[in-house]
Order: sequence, then C-alpha cells, then structure tokens
Amino acid sequence: MVHDHHPRNSALIILRNSENPRKHHFNLSRTEGINMEWPAVGTPTVSSRRYLMCRPTHFDVTYSINPWMDPSTPTSTEVGLAQWKRLHDMFVDLGHDVRLIEPVPGLPDMVFAANGAIVVDGKVLVARFRHPQRVDEAAAYLDWFGRGDWSEVRQAEYVNEGEGDFLCVGGEILAGSGFRSDLRAHDEVREFFGRSVVSLTLVDPRFYHLDTALAVLGEREIMYYPAAFSQGSQEILAERFPDAILADEADAAVFGLNALSDGRNVILPRKAVGLATQLDERGYIPLGSDLTELLKAGGSVKCCTLELRGEGSSRPWPNPAPRPAESSPGGLDTREVGRHQSHTRHPGT
Repeated sequence: MVHDHHPRNSALIILRNSENPRKHHFNLSRTEGINMEWPAVGTPTVSSRRYLMCRPTHFDVTYSINPWMDPSTPTSTEVGLAQWKRLHDMFVDLGHDVRLIEPVPGLPDMVFAANGAIVVDGKVLVARFRHPQRVDEAAAYLDWFGRGDWSEVRQAEYVNEGEGDFLCVGGEILAGSGFRSDLRAHDEVREFFGRSVVSLTLVDPRFYHLDTALAVLGEREIMYYPAAFSQGSQEILAERFPDAILADEADAAVFGLNALSDGRNVILPRKAVGLATQLDERGYIPLGSDLTELLKAGGSVKCCTLELRGEGSSRPWPNPAPRPAESSPGGLDTREVGRHQSHTRHPGT
C-alpha cells in the first residue's frame, strides 16, 4: 500500500494492531486522521536528513540526452513546478532540512540536483557532466558549495554525474558506469572520500544512471532492477545484498527505483505499486509522489534530491517517531490500489 498524506488539520491517532504487532498501518483521512503503531524492534528507523533541491523554474525538454527525452513532446513548466513543490513539501513535513540552489536560465535539467555532486563526511566532489548541455551546471554547484561550511570542495577530474551514479550504503559507495560516469571516476571517488567503492555496470539505456535502477533503503538494504545491470554486476549485487527487494519490469519502467528513503519512509513514484507492496511488507512506509512531468526529461524523486552528508546533517529521531508528512497528494489513485483513500492538500506557500 502506498500512503497519501493527510491534511494539516488532521489529528494524529496512535493505534496498535493486535493481530500483527510488528506491522505498521497508516489510514489517511481528513476525518479519521492517521492510524499508526509504534515501530517494533527490527523495524526500519527514520533519521532526519539534509537535502539540496533546485526549483524547476526553467524546466523544459529542448534536447535529448537519454531515451526519455523527446523535444517534440509538450512540457509544462507550471505543472513541473507544482509537482516538484509537493515533493519538496513532503520532505519538509517529514522533518527533513531542505536547502535550495538557485536555478540558472538555460539549464533546464538543473532541477535534477542529485547529479550535481557527491557529499560525504562534509567533503564535496562536484560533478563533471558528460553532455555539453549540462556542463555549465557544475559552476553553479561549485559556487553554492564554495559559500558553505564544507571541509573540502572541488570538481571531479573525470566524468562523474554525482549521486546519479554514486550511492552510499553502509560505509561503502555503489558506483555506476556504462552510460554517464567514467570508470576512472570510481577510483577518484574512492581516493577522495576514503571509502570502499563497488563498481557496477549498467546495460539498459533507459536506466542511464545508477539511481534509476537501484535505491538505497537503509544501512545494508537496497532495492534494484536486475536486468538493468550486466551479468557480473548482478552477481555482485546478489552476493552483497541477498535480501534486496527486486523490482520487476513494470515498476522499473515507471522509474519506481528513482526513490528516496530516510530509513523508514520511502518516497517513490506512485505508479510503482509492486515495489510499494514489497516495501510495506518489509516495514517501510511507501509514500507516493507524482513527478510525471519531470519524467519527460528522465528524472523523478531521487534525481531531484541531493543528500548533504556531514557533521550534524543526520541525527536519529527520538522515540517515538515523528509525525508523518502533512502535505502533498502523492500516492496511488483508487483505480490502482483499492485500499487507498484520496485527499486534497491544503494550499501551501
């Protein structure tokens, strides 16, 4: 079940599920509020995060650098902005700290902030983009991080498309190559951050970045689409993550793996119903998001979000867990999941 968000005036009601004490249950309704039980031992645990995002003020599809982009398909900046705003508000209402980088005219893909850098332990390696249409984004990220309190900031020497191809899980970094980031960038990342790097090869051009084919859920838990990877990479993933959630073609094709987890809440495209069911069964709370306008450029939830990791950027929530988000209508519609209840968000600022 993918959960929508309750209006800001809903009450928080805490109930226990006597039949399954390990199972959380959300029931979102303006009149009923939220039914939620406390997480049991072993349940995924949320922690506050710090994210960087960029408003899609100049969003458009005027060129094609991935299979999703078709300049002949009409796009709407207004719709893209509205969908992005709901995602932004979702993060804020979940208790996360969201920073913004100013969008630059002429750079329509800058909304995909995850590609702008890798930030680990307060150190920043700014991206070096493969395609000339995105090269100028790096200067904006170098400027933004250069004005912050980071221990080291520099641009990558080799083609490196940030968290699009480099994902932290536990104490290591999963690194993608095949379409965008240079394989030499993997060694550069290893040396710069002093962390183990696991190289993975992507083979399906629809999943051109690692974060379109794999999502990190927790310290040692991921979900991914096996067919997006070479046979050797599939074997590496199966050996390192034997209990991973595996996506099918249908969920992968709606960018269901371009998802973001805070350790318990997993924000993902609302059409990824199979993944939502598996996440729910594992004790995660799947939260649906509609970014179909931005998907016309080949991006969704994770593409829009760069995690800023450093001292003070992540802290465990005290027990009990914080209230869930109070914004954005995400989630699946009633035609897709019968148990879902649809609600309207109160207008935000």
